[in-house]
Amino acid sequence: MKRAMQNCVAEWSFPSAREYADPCNEIELSAVVTDPDGKETVVPAFWAGGSFWGIRYSSSTIGRHVLETTCSDEANADLHGRREVLEVTPYQGDNPLLRHGPVTVSPDRTHLRHRDGTPFFWLADTWWMGLTKRLTWPAGFDTLTEDRVAKGFSAVLIVAGLYPDMFPFDPRGANEAGFPWEEDYSRLNPAYFDLADRRIGRLVARGLLPCIVGAWGYFIEYAGEQVMKRHFRNLVARYGAHPVVWCVAGEAISPKNPDVRYRIYGGDDERFAAKARAGWSNVARYLQSIDPYDHPVTIHAGFVEELIDDPSIVDFELLSGSHSPVQSESVPATVSALAKAAARNPRMPALIGETNYEGILGGNWEYQQRLMFWTSVLSGAAGHNYGASGVWEVSTRAQPYGHSPQLMDERWADIPWQEAYGSPGQAYSAHPWEDSYRFAGSAQVGIGKALLERYEWWRFEPHPEWVEPHWSQDDYFDPYVAGIPGEVRIIYAPKGISSQRADQLTVKGLERGVAYQGFFFDPRTGAEHDIGEIRPDGAGDWRLANTIRGTPPIRQDWVVVIQSCSPEGVRAQSAPAA
Repeated sequence: MKRAMQNCVAEWSFPSAREYADPCNEIELSAVVTDPDGKETVVPAFWAGGSFWGIRYSSSTIGRHVLETTCSDEANADLHGRREVLEVTPYQGDNPLLRHGPVTVSPDRTHLRHRDGTPFFWLADTWWMGLTKRLTWPAGFDTLTEDRVAKGFSAVLIVAGLYPDMFPFDPRGANEAGFPWEEDYSRLNPAYFDLADRRIGRLVARGLLPCIVGAWGYFIEYAGEQVMKRHFRNLVARYGAHPVVWCVAGEAISPKNPDVRYRIYGGDDERFAAKARAGWSNVARYLQSIDPYDHPVTIHAGFVEELIDDPSIVDFELLSGSHSPVQSESVPATVSALAKAAARNPRMPALIGETNYEGILGGNWEYQQRLMFWTSVLSGAAGHNYGASGVWEVSTRAQPYGHSPQLMDERWADIPWQEAYGSPGQAYSAHPWEDSYRFAGSAQVGIGKALLERYEWWRFEPHPEWVEPHWSQDDYFDPYVAGIPGEVRIIYAPKGISSQRADQLTVKGLERGVAYQGFFFDPRTGAEHDIGEIRPDGAGDWRLANTIRGTPPIRQDWVVVIQSCSPEGVRAQSAPAA
């Protein structure tokens, strides 16, 4: 009998004396697990190479769990009808993914939370190619992981071996054991996933939720729907016992790769989109049917009704953003997408799937990162996805990422992830660990998350009418505001707050009988500058100029926090972060 704590993975290995010419395709193995409450679930097994199979399982239910294997070759007594027992004990530790359980969608479908009800603030970093050998193990992987943990990130977007921005079986996509599939997609390479196991496991061990992207969208053409289903069965078997979320495909219906776009489809993107939409819809349904843990499913990047034929099989949205360093293009696209998502019925949590990677296209520096974070979360996003040039593709000093097939002979950038480029014009550093992962924006989005977690952020709703002027289609750079009536209001002023603006900026409709106080919050550093007591007029309006400190000390973008002085407000402020 094995023992494992709640939400921690237990694993069994089953060797087969009977040999198969092609075990990956000839047989299928699963386990029927009966939990202490009598509930049965079917857990898929994975081929571990040679004559070995593996089963991984976890549960939050304390007590005795009984596993019985079922093999498509019922005559194989090594694999069929094997019985194992697991005793699940209370979790002892401080890892939030294990203490509170896997992440799911809240009942009101506005945000993500753990299985025990604890809200989960999604702040994800984008490591599309983080399973390649260019991100060295363990030194490089651990360096990046520890940096993100220290900055307050809670999730990582990572692709399971079938990557964007390269042709299939490009050497840039290999790990130390090669590629995840043989080049004709006839058989998995278990050794590839053995090495991926330790990276996914390390993320979970450090409290970072893996958002595992099955493949980039054009692999539905290269590999086909049936291979993608087998690919996901392997992913569920290997990683489903961990607290993870699934992303069916990246850029699901966009060909991007010129080989697919022009050689196969002759530039007819709509024809590819129709095939991809049907294929990924079937893969998503299959994924939903085989995942015994019911982990949330999403798809990248766009409105789900455009990417998949049944939105009900997707649990949250990764909407399209923009990488344009031109702010007048990026902000309207982001805010408009979130507004459309908020009007959906039934609603689901929405995030911008990717936007304005720091350093990409020679721009999108730290101000842009603050801008996209605050305009998104105060417009109703359930969290935020950050990305950095050099990190998402794991460009290294020894092996620069090089050209993108999507851009023909061009590159997205030439910034190795090991190089420092803290702000435009700053020289590269020769020190091996002063890296692009240390871009200032990555710290500043974490600073923003830390402020929001001081309050019951999951109850926040956008209230543009709470401040004048506020953003509109005429000016997307006027202030944004969200909060909880009678408790807290958080205002972001992208243009800053000069003496002239303070005289114009008016907080509207403060509730009668609620005493408020406020402070300026520096979104670059986290420093606070007290405003003091807030005294609205008879209509509940308050001009920022009507205070001893009407303007913050530096001309830049600022956050204004207005919070209740009541005991309820104090408790909200001091509540532990989720």
